[in-house]
Amino acid sequence: MPYVMVQIPNPPAPAPPAPTGSVPTSADVARLAGVSRATVSYVLNNARAVRISEPTRRRVREAARELGYVPHAAARSLRAGHSRMVLMPAPAFPVGPLYSRFINELQAALSLLDYTVVQHGTVGVHDDEAARAWAELRPVAVLVPGSGLGPRGVEVLKRSGARAVVTLGPETVEGAHALLMDHDVVGYSAGAHLFDRGRRRIGVVVPGEPGLDTFSAPRLAGVRAAVRGTDATVTELPLAHDEEAAARLAARWRDLGLDAVFTYNDEYAMLLMRALQDEGVRIPEETAVVGADDLMLGRLLRPRLSTVHLELPSGQELADLVDRAVRDPSAAPEAHKVLGARVIRRDST
Repeated sequence: MPYVMVQIPNPPAPAPPAPTGSVPTSADVARLAGVSRATVSYVLNNARAVRISEPTRRRVREAARELGYVPHAAARSLRAGHSRMVLMPAPAFPVGPLYSRFINELQAALSLLDYTVVQHGTVGVHDDEAARAWAELRPVAVLVPGSGLGPRGVEVLKRSGARAVVTLGPETVEGAHALLMDHDVVGYSAGAHLFDRGRRRIGVVVPGEPGLDTFSAPRLAGVRAAVRGTDATVTELPLAHDEEAAARLAARWRDLGLDAVFTYNDEYAMLLMRALQDEGVRIPEETAVVGADDLMLGRLLRPRLSTVHLELPSGQELADLVDRAVRDPSAAPEAHKVLGARVIRRDST
């Protein structure tokens, strides 16, 4: 029987490292870490269903850092069937330190759950029209601050692939999860406190900045509700956030005959208190002052500012709600009352 000579090919040489300047890939990370590409994907995407030892996870992360590799968001979205982007439209109103701190907590909590928070401005579009602009980005979830989004906008977002729509405002919207933040409780707390301190002629600052009426109107209504049926009166005080406007209001203060004021928030309190003191109005002897938000600046004022402390949900609570909704988009919408308020009395009342 004749012999057949078969040439056995040499084993393939290891693939050379990616050339300098090229974009590193998951294959490069896998080669450097000595693991499969699947393992790289599991580690860098924080997959919970796969058990991978901590030494292996560290090796993969170190290889990714060394190569400068980051996962491709679009490719990951295609594999998962949805993105990991949580869109938060930029509010159409000025935001203060309290809201900024809440957003930072939320972003950190969502990052630990492998989501990315993107703030998006929609200048020139409002209400349900804005939903179409948000839908173009194909987010997996949308968190809408304030009011304005209606059922039609929720439907537009869900048809574009959003698994969760969460509103942060005073009322629920059909089809959306809701964190109910009715600010009348803030005004009610301030009004009740001033009434209990013996004040009967209460002024309420209403900011002139566009968009703040979402908060100022219910706060004014809350003060009125707190003294309804009593001998106390409530006077609305429109005020722009500038020194000249505060000085003009302070100049006619004694003509108004007020013995107390709820200043909408601590920043307006600082503005108005300085103007009143420049006019020689004694605080709290002639006029008691209450702010809101419990900012540090209130403790630095003299006299120290009484304030309404707002109890907001933690960023972790909202992140958990988003994650539940993304995992089970068919679940019935949840609604939670999340805004609490209590007065912290200091020297100004």
